[in-house]
Amino acid sequence: MMPNQVWLVVEPIDMRAGIDGLSQCIQSTLGRSPCDGSAYAFRNRRQNRIKLLIWDGTGVWLCQRRLHRGHFVWPRADSPVCTLTAAQWQWLIAGVDWQRLDAPPPTHWQV
Repeated sequence: MMPNQVWLVVEPIDMRAGIDGLSQCIQSTLGRSPCDGSAYAFRNRRQNRIKLLIWDGTGVWLCQRRLHRGHFVWPRADSPVCTLTAAQWQWLIAGVDWQRLDAPPPTHWQV
């Protein structure tokens, strides 16, 4: 099941948090419902692990991914969350710097 949107929670979390703790974080910090059809991604401080909370209509999925080398590129923003396109999400979970893929080329560079 592909969620409607993937929301990245910008601040790192304690990876011991489970479904209830992450659901509470979504409700209290973001003011959103964890059962709204979106997926919510959380990261640890080292940025080598992510947890994904998804409501599928009948229950909640909690998935975790760990990179053995490198780290996940996470946004730095003033907002507590950031949304991604499906393509950006695929690059993020692969450990690729998805923010650079859509970056415009520098205008001052010449050959």
